Amino acid sequence: MKPRVAVHKFSSCDGCQLAFLNLGEGLLALASMVEMVHFAEAGLLNEDAPVDIAFVEGSISTPHEAERILRVREHSRLVVTLGACATAGGIQALRNMADADRWVAGVYARPEVIDILATSTPVRDHIRVDLELWGCPVNSRQVIEAVRSLLFGALPRDHHDKLCLECKRRNQVCVLVAKGEPCMGPVTRTGCGALCPGVGRDCFGCYGPAENPNTGALGRRFAGLGFVPEEVAQRFLFINSGAEPFHSEGLRWQGAEQ
Repeated sequence: MKPRVAVHKFSSCDGCQLAFLNLGEGLLALASMVEMVHFAEAGLLNEDAPVDIAFVEGSISTPHEAERILRVREHSRLVVTLGACATAGGIQALRNMADADRWVAGVYARPEVIDILATSTPVRDHIRVDLELWGCPVNSRQVIEAVRSLLFGALPRDHHDKLCLECKRRNQVCVLVAKGEPCMGPVTRTGCGALCPGVGRDCFGCYGPAENPNTGALGRRFAGLGFVPEEVAQRFLFINSGAEPFHSEGLRWQGAEQ
């Protein structure tokens, strides 16, 4: 009997689910290894089916999601979170630092019909998580590596090297040194293949904090390049604003402008 797999969506843009659908021929190989029992994006609906591996995309942002994630944990032997929303609250976690009710009232004509939590939180804040795959979005290689490893009873290797190492392996010019761009590469984990520096742009920290990130030194470097405190704060308080130490470093620079 094949291992059973489910892919669940919570508050997100669906980008990490596309890591499955974009596998191409790899998706056929995956289908030969597992039985996919729930994946709404692909038309499979059986949300409460017991599974061996449950992949979860998205943050917990509504009362209904806070209840549903408990059922996912109850029905799953292993839970794997996919992407920045599920691992750190996502870009929607920016509301954690503001008055969410005021934001909603400023956007919607009838804010009382919007049923959300005051915060957007990672899945690990609500249930036990067995593996986190960082990225915005994750890539297909991460997904297939995770599935293969878990099926053999092992956790995949945690790719937490800094993005700078990926740039060096690819012989790419450092945009922080050569162009004075506020690149987050020195504190961000690899995984994207250094896409943005590869086209001369600065890294935005999509894959979250790397191992032992010196965010304080990088923040001071940005300031030394002429960026004002608000701009430095925005570099850390973006896609992975809920992840430490990005969160605390961003708040420190926010306070510096007051």
